[in-house]
Amino acid sequence: MPASQDETTRGSRWNKTVATVQTQFPGLLAAATVGLAASFLSDHYGGPTMLYALLLGMAFHFLSLEGRCVEGIATASRTVLRIGVALLGMRITLGQIAALGIETPLLMVGTVIFTTLVGLVAARLMGLGRAFGVLTGGAVAVCGASAALAIAAVLPRTQHSERDTIFTVIGVTTLSTIAMIVYPMIVNTFGLGPDSAGIFLGGTIHDVAQVVGAGYSLSPQTGDTATFVKLLRVAMLLPIVMVVSLAFGVRTSDAQKPPLLPLFLVAFAVLVGINSTGWVPPLVTSGLNDLSRWCLVTAIAALGMKTSLKAMTELGPKPVILLLVETVLMAALVLGVLLVRDGTL
Repeated sequence: MPASQDETTRGSRWNKTVATVQTQFPGLLAAATVGLAASFLSDHYGGPTMLYALLLGMAFHFLSLEGRCVEGIATASRTVLRIGVALLGMRITLGQIAALGIETPLLMVGTVIFTTLVGLVAARLMGLGRAFGVLTGGAVAVCGASAALAIAAVLPRTQHSERDTIFTVIGVTTLSTIAMIVYPMIVNTFGLGPDSAGIFLGGTIHDVAQVVGAGYSLSPQTGDTATFVKLLRVAMLLPIVMVVSLAFGVRTSDAQKPPLLPLFLVAFAVLVGINSTGWVPPLVTSGLNDLSRWCLVTAIAALGMKTSLKAMTELGPKPVILLLVETVLMAALVLGVLLVRDGTL
């Protein structure tokens, strides 16, 4: 290729890159700014950051309708989301899972499967559709808002996809906050020991932050156990999303079919393996965990921007009832198994 032609090609690529940055930057900046505001509110006044990001994002819904922010908001709600989910792999190790023994992982696997199936069956009985049932059931069963975002990323896209996702994130975050207050009372009522209390809290509360808050409010031992159990549920994000991708992907047209193994899930699994080696310096691990959190907060802010309150009100009471049923039945199952194991029942 002549030098002049080569320079022309490089110049064309550079111009495209600049044009892409100019197109994406305003929306990405808007979503990140809302995420920053949500973090400030959470740090100074308490409450879940993701819920603040959702609500603040909804207040700026008009930015996603037209103007310079549209493209960047779409990218934040899709690409940034997947980066954040992939980086969750740096939060867990295979050693942490193995340290729990065989009984606890089996209980968590059974609980996740049970809760997801409850969501699927109950949603169909309520006329809400299989996809919505899997979305809510998986979010409740695995790790709340993060699981909802990951599962939504592999479900077939519909005109209501973003509305359903944002409702699920709001619902599980709200219920997780309520559980952080109520579940320690249940632990005290039934007299669960530190390990059993940690398994109950880590195995039933939706979001990691609320698990940590509830566990360490009782005792350090309970907090440690609850955190490890919760990380075990987070580890099940990969197989759950893979199954959902396979189940729903094979029913779409070839043009719309998602890859059998999405790239962000491959990255998730690889990072779990890398983190399990112990070779990653704590400073790097902490930095990647913070980056994951920022990506997820930014993505949720963008999802909030793409959702109108009017669309949310059209859902009616059935989805709320569905989330409550999934949450209560999961808590009842784990508590019942622990009480039988401990000889209380």
